Amino acid sequence: MGFMDQAKGLIEKGKTLAAEHPDKVNEAIDKAGDLADDKTGGKFADKVDSAQDAAKKGLGTA
Repeated sequence: MGFMDQAKGLIEKGKTLAAEHPDKVNEAIDKAGDLADDKTGGKFADKVDSAQDAAKKGLGTA
């Protein structure tokens, strides 16, 4: 099993866990975004919001 196969396996496992606990995953994504906003003084809030949305969509929790 090569590196890419292992990476794909981890991604699929992450998506499965996200599907089982979407509320917790979304909460973690929101907390990470809030932390980024705090650290940057909200300077990149629009970019952070876009990244949060993309993460939620990518994991299927949006």
